[in-house]
Amino acid sequence: MEKADCRVAFHRGFSTVHLLREIEVFLRSSGVPAARFGRDALNDPRFVFDLRRGREPRPQTIARVVGFLEDAR
Repeated sequence: MEKADCRVAFHRGFSTVHLLREIEVFLRSSGVPAARFGRDALNDPRFVFDLRRGREPRPQTIARVVGFLEDAR
């Protein structure tokens, strides 16, 4: 399975809770602050804080975050 295929499969069944969980694991393991992650992944330093408060990202946004996480690992 190619990388792009993994991203599509990954984000199709992913809820906001799952996405936030993956981000939180990444933040803890990497030591990256939430604002830095949002800025680097989406040019939106409030992204993680907004997710924590219930923001529902669009599928394209989820795909970008998943791609960022895959590239960072």
